[in-house]
Amino acid sequence: MREFDVHFNQPTVDVALRLLDNALRLHRMTDPCIKIIHGYGSSGAGGAIRVAVRQALSEKLDKGLIKAYIPGEAFIQPMGYADLIHRYKALLHGDVDAKRGNDGITFVFFR
Repeated sequence: MREFDVHFNQPTVDVALRLLDNALRLHRMTDPCIKIIHGYGSSGAGGAIRVAVRQALSEKLDKGLIKAYIPGEAFIQPMGYADLIHRYKALLHGDVDAKRGNDGITFVFFR
C-alpha cells in the first residue's frame, strides 16, 4: 500500500490539503487504496491538519471522488466503521497501522 505523508515538515493546513489532493489525483485510477499520514497533533485533541484532512475526505466521499475512508483509530475504537473494515480487510491485511489503531493516519479507498 502506498503511503503519503502530508504532515512531513509540518506544512500549513493549506499546503497539506494540496498534498492530499495531489496524492488522491495521482493514485485514484491506479491503486485500490492509499494511506495518508497526517499526524495527530501534540495538543491531545487532534491537530489542525488531521481535522482538515478528515473534513476534506468527507467532502470528497460525498462528491463520489473516493469510495470510502477509515480513520486509523477506528480499528481499536468503536466508531461505526466496522462494516468498512470488514469489507476492505484484504487490502489492509499486514498493515501495521491498521493493527495498532494509529490516530495519525487515515486509509482512503478508491474502488
